[in-house]
Amino acid sequence: MNRTTIVILGGGVGGIVTANHLAKLIPRENEIVLIEKNKDHSFAASYLWLMVNKRTPRQVTSPLRELVDKRVNILFEEVKQVDVESKTISTGKSKINFNFLVIALGAELDKTHFDKQQYGVHNFFTYEGARKLNDELQNFGGGNVSIVISSLPYKCPGAPYEGAMLIADFLKCQKFQNKVTVNLYTPEPQPLPVAGPELGNSVKEIMISKGIGFHPQNRLTTVNYSERKIEFESGSSVKYDLLVLIPSHKAPEVVIKSGLVDESGWIHVNKDTLETKHNNVFAIGDVTSITIPGRWQPDKPMKLPKAGVFAHSQAFTISEIIASRILNKESKEIFCGDGFCMLEVGEDLAGFAYGDFYGSPHPDVKLKRLGKIWHWGKVLFEKWWLAPIGFRKNVLQSLLKVGSSVLKIPVKL
Repeated sequence: MNRTTIVILGGGVGGIVTANHLAKLIPRENEIVLIEKNKDHSFAASYLWLMVNKRTPRQVTSPLRELVDKRVNILFEEVKQVDVESKTISTGKSKINFNFLVIALGAELDKTHFDKQQYGVHNFFTYEGARKLNDELQNFGGGNVSIVISSLPYKCPGAPYEGAMLIADFLKCQKFQNKVTVNLYTPEPQPLPVAGPELGNSVKEIMISKGIGFHPQNRLTTVNYSERKIEFESGSSVKYDLLVLIPSHKAPEVVIKSGLVDESGWIHVNKDTLETKHNNVFAIGDVTSITIPGRWQPDKPMKLPKAGVFAHSQAFTISEIIASRILNKESKEIFCGDGFCMLEVGEDLAGFAYGDFYGSPHPDVKLKRLGKIWHWGKVLFEKWWLAPIGFRKNVLQSLLKVGSSVLKIPVKL
């Protein structure tokens, strides 16, 4: 058998799962190379808890090497060029040839407002941003808190709404309920529009019950730092004391320069196999563009949300496909479009949204009743994910039991 090299770009959820699953599937004479610039991995789903002082920075990070199978060769380097024609990847230090390529580089965040903490501007979409926002919230003296979604799309569709509810609960516990207002502004018509009006209305009702103002179809244009004022496309403006921005997202520059992105600005892939227009070149997770049936207007398709749960399951799909090709076997593995999310609402409660995002005539997504079990399910997954790979078996068994008996859906890890 000829030696095959699989190169995986990005050490986030998709990259880690791909590397670990391939390590179980393909013979050892084949090489698996994971390229990631950061030696420490932080679990993005925990940033919300870090923000409201329910986690310390050390509790949401682990060395990447401990999370990845030992047979995987990790290069802690930054990807500088992706050449799919010559099948080479260039970093600042190395040039690597590949037979199979998996692009899992995620989305890049617009950093325009990242250094404006002195003007009361924060974000919780980065580890450092969540840590600084935690400091700000603990010292907040009251006033108007505005959570603003800068633009679409953004990763983790539920995160802004979770963030608003967790911030409101945190400040309420600080006995500021009569001195604080919390408002969320979004260009979307409702919370989580891809999931449909029923789920969106449920989330909106929960927010209103917590005293959070919801302001849909408001597109941000500018932030006036000196006056602490946000301005919208409609011409309206709002004064803030604390501004929490969901930053604009785009594909990483190295991906844009690769020629792989389409008119959407993201990598178009086959929705079933996650393969790009180039043979044996795959893309998964936030960097992709996958069209799904329209929820609001059938003639206007939507895009599959950017969420870690999809990167996780897509990683299994492409690992099986790549392994089958290496072993010269037929593969019928496809990505089915199922997804779920534990939606944190505060007070150690969460809802559980789940469904078929490839459903016809539109995605079929439901929300289970709020309960502590969904919150603790998310906590359990966090502990499993950040545990060294050699110590995951016990937690894995617990998760599989929860997935099969309580969640009523198959869980693959």
